[in-house]
Amino acid sequence: MEKTDVRIFFEKKGRAVYISHLDLLRTMQRALKRSGLPVWYTEGFNPRIYLNFPLALSLGAQGEREPMDLCITEDISMEELAARLDAVMPEGLRIISAAAPVFHNKDIGFAEYTAVYRGSLEDISGAINDFMAQDAVEVRKHSKKKGMITVDIKPHITVKNVYEGSGGICVDFRLPAGNELNLNAALFTDAFAEFSGKKEIFCELLCTKRTNIFCRTGEVFA
Repeated sequence: MEKTDVRIFFEKKGRAVYISHLDLLRTMQRALKRSGLPVWYTEGFNPRIYLNFPLALSLGAQGEREPMDLCITEDISMEELAARLDAVMPEGLRIISAAAPVFHNKDIGFAEYTAVYRGSLEDISGAINDFMAQDAVEVRKHSKKKGMITVDIKPHITVKNVYEGSGGICVDFRLPAGNELNLNAALFTDAFAEFSGKKEIFCELLCTKRTNIFCRTGEVFA
């Protein structure tokens, strides 16, 4: 059976941020069945809709442009595919676009995030500057081979901007993602929370959003 690769980008917000990655997979499979789209099923004893998420999103984080790969078995326009799937999405999930994949999953190198805080711009901006001025930002991180280890993530953090947004004080930052090194946004926000707490600076984290994914070359992942 001939099949065509499709990369869908979707938004994950509201109550949907509390859907685990496994539940998201099931949710998308059920939505695809409801849509009636000609999707490709895996072969074997227990066939199921083929889905792949190039970069899983952490539980509790919002996603503004999350990728999902699937295959279709009939000629259908990408616009119709996106519209039919979006029509059956549950609350908090919205289809943004559908197109043929441009890059391979292995090309992913970075992800950008926005952490939104309650507090004053002056206090949070100053705290971020002091936080990044440290010699090291050591965190506990799980390693597949060594279990929990202590690592310095400071060399891998790029703080891009601190500003007052509509929902609070926003901190835009970039972290490595993909196969070579993948840092969870919570490593940054948890370390900053501990630092600001010791400095007695009020920085209440309201939400964390992944805003985009980039290739190692700097191009937007598409």
